[in-house]
Amino acid sequence: CRTIPIVGESALIPTLTNGLALEFERSDAARRLRLLLNELLIIMAQVKDGGLDVVHSSELFESVVYLDEIGDVLCIAQAELPGLLYIPDIAEALLYVPNGIYMLCRLVANSPDSFQEVCATLISNGDKHDEDAPLGKIRIKALRVLCQMNMAEILSVRRKAVELCHMPGLTIILTLDYCRVEEEKNANHNSIVGDLVAFISGLLLGSDDKIRNWFGQYFRNCQKKPEGDGNPTHLLREELLQRLKNLVLFSIDHHNLPDAKVVQASSLLRLYCALRGIGGLRFVEEEINLLLQLLTSHPPPSPAGIRFVSLGLCMLLACPSLLTTTDQEKRAIDWIQWLLKEESHFGSTSGVNASFGEMLLLIAIHFHSNQMSSITELVYSTLGMRIPIRSNNLARMKTIFTQEIFTDQVVTAHAVKVPVTKNLSRNVTGFLPVHCIHQLLKSRAFTKYKVPIKDWIYKQICCTIPPLHPVLPGLIEVYVNSVLTPSSKGSVDTTNEPITEEEILTVFSKSVFMCQDQAKTISHTSKSMLQELNKSSLTSQLLLLYYLLLYEDTRLSNMKSILASDRKVKRYSPQFIAKIPIFYLIQRAQKDQQEFAGLFSPLLRLLTTHYPHLCLVQSWLTDEEDIDLTLKNSSVKLLKWPEGGFSKDSLDKAFEQVDSCPFQLLSHLNHLLALPVQQLWPYASKFVTYLPKLLDHTDCLQILIKAKKVWWKLNSIFPRNLWVITVNAFPQKAFKTAKKLTLDDIILDPLHVLRCDKRIFRCPPFMEIVLHMLQAFLAASRTHLYHHTLEQPMLEKTGLLENEKDRDDLRTALVAAQESAAVQILLECCLPTEADKKAVGLLTNLREIQSLICSHLHQVFISEPSCWIN
Repeated sequence: CRTIPIVGESALIPTLTNGLALEFERSDAARRLRLLLNELLIIMAQVKDGGLDVVHSSELFESVVYLDEIGDVLCIAQAELPGLLYIPDIAEALLYVPNGIYMLCRLVANSPDSFQEVCATLISNGDKHDEDAPLGKIRIKALRVLCQMNMAEILSVRRKAVELCHMPGLTIILTLDYCRVEEEKNANHNSIVGDLVAFISGLLLGSDDKIRNWFGQYFRNCQKKPEGDGNPTHLLREELLQRLKNLVLFSIDHHNLPDAKVVQASSLLRLYCALRGIGGLRFVEEEINLLLQLLTSHPPPSPAGIRFVSLGLCMLLACPSLLTTTDQEKRAIDWIQWLLKEESHFGSTSGVNASFGEMLLLIAIHFHSNQMSSITELVYSTLGMRIPIRSNNLARMKTIFTQEIFTDQVVTAHAVKVPVTKNLSRNVTGFLPVHCIHQLLKSRAFTKYKVPIKDWIYKQICCTIPPLHPVLPGLIEVYVNSVLTPSSKGSVDTTNEPITEEEILTVFSKSVFMCQDQAKTISHTSKSMLQELNKSSLTSQLLLLYYLLLYEDTRLSNMKSILASDRKVKRYSPQFIAKIPIFYLIQRAQKDQQEFAGLFSPLLRLLTTHYPHLCLVQSWLTDEEDIDLTLKNSSVKLLKWPEGGFSKDSLDKAFEQVDSCPFQLLSHLNHLLALPVQQLWPYASKFVTYLPKLLDHTDCLQILIKAKKVWWKLNSIFPRNLWVITVNAFPQKAFKTAKKLTLDDIILDPLHVLRCDKRIFRCPPFMEIVLHMLQAFLAASRTHLYHHTLEQPMLEKTGLLENEKDRDDLRTALVAAQESAAVQILLECCLPTEADKKAVGLLTNLREIQSLICSHLHQVFISEPSCWIN
């Protein structure tokens, strides 16, 4: 250190004949003050300049006999000269003199309001990591003694050290001191008090990266140094080891752990994982044995017990050093086998949907498929920390799971027996049976061992509620692939069984859009399943719609390979799919995208590919105020009708009396517009049947416009059924006795739409409806012809057709012929008749019809330019 100036040269002490201690003893009060100030100011200046890095030798402060008198003089000097003697500067300087901690305590005790400032200064001047230097130890001791003087401020001092990321050893020491004080206050010595585990866990696992890296680096550095009695990390390990012993002894004495102890044990296990993974802690033999005894203990069947087991399983995976001997491995195997036996008891007693049984299955599945990265992600998410896990360290655990506990066949047989999760939604967290089934489907384990899985998947789909669980769309995708794509070439029996039409209709049987005759045909077996359906079955209906569309898309894409291998796969008939309210469901998914995240986009993609006639712009731009998309769980009461009740009979009467009382029909139409969709659809058939009667009243424009609005609202519910009813309601007079057309008939020949009552061609509101149906059926016909070519792929040369290109050319020519014929008919409709020529005025029905047709043709030209080129 720097040379100290001669005392005699100081302005405070002109002459000094004896030693400093002897002078202090013989001097009066004023001279004593000067002696102390002279010594203290010199040290403060050297500290400020950085000239001192070790304890300064001072005869005055080394004299134990005069310490009390020196303390009194120091306190008086600071009180009289606060501007010169700033307490935080004095505190820092006192660390460099003998007995400085004692003097510091005397000073702070006489100025208690300076406690926080002094502690903050000492911490900010401390080291960030290395506290092994002599001065660092003195600084820790000084702060510790100050906190022992004022225990009420011990947590605030610790918080300041964490905030500044300085003196990590101090935080450990203060935490241990705080725990001891709390233990002395607590009469129950069996309980664990203090926040040691919570505090250290917060440092290592908190959200602040700066604090986590700071403390983790300190702990790792300490592991490289020899352990000493005063080493904070050594003291921490001793305290944690003692707590570990107490929990193990408690579990041995009581044969299991109660809920309160389980929570403490879970926190302790998680902390040990963090110390090992983030702090680089290497377990000693005693720690290994105690940790293994604790994590293989038997917790109670409660949510806390399930959490403890999950943490224990992940700790075995994350800390392979726990299983280094044969006895340790046997203990772990026995514990896992006990878990398998108690799994159902835990699930039924705890009331928790996600239990450790699913995690065991999931770990076994990942080991069988050699997905080590998935296992590490599972460990990360369960422990709540990312710690290094090497794949080669998991080799022994893989052997235990795949060969000694869970063989591949045992996994599949066990998984299908696991009950489905009731009311499965995004809010149900943890590892669920659906995760296990998803992984097993991806690995084709069910088809390999011929374990039927269809019923389990169907039940789980039926037991879902919004918001949609994110794994369900992926589950349906791998299930569809397992149904249609064999796991190996030439093997027909390596596919799963598809969901039956009857099972699908069961989910839709409560829908008001389903005919009652169809609902009555459901078997007793399906009715029992119907009772398990949740009241709000919209989620199940959307999932089954996604299954249907994806199944047909995958089947058509693989049709060539299916026929080449001479396999027979199930085909859902168009008549069956027509019973599903596809458009209504897709609108619900669009409106509630937050509830059905991850499902609307793939549904829309499949819809535009296979059902373009349901994706027409005009249908999607219907005013939302005219469409009530709220699905009621229970039966909806009919809206009040002022004239004693609204019914199909009253609607009949209103249409019959339209000549004499058009206002009554107008009131009925307004009421239909006000009805929610669940109440409106039962009137669809009756309403459309009477529409031709309005063709005789084209002068009642308000009624026609209201009727058109009602039709568009019905179109937002079940468009394809509505189109068939409408086409059959407007036959030409020459074809009134012909049989009713079906959806397939109109799709095969879309020009049926234009073979309607000629009066429509001069009724603009109804002509708008006809043009929309024509556009939709032309699009449906194009898709139908394309699907036909996919259904019947060319495996070899047949007849005049050389290849697929010839078939595509013929299909394109047929489509062009249909569209050209439709355009030709519409153009002819624009020609004036004799009656049109006699009409006067600019805004005639013909002019409006011409405007509608020209607008329609303009859209056709934009969407299909080839129609005009041909």
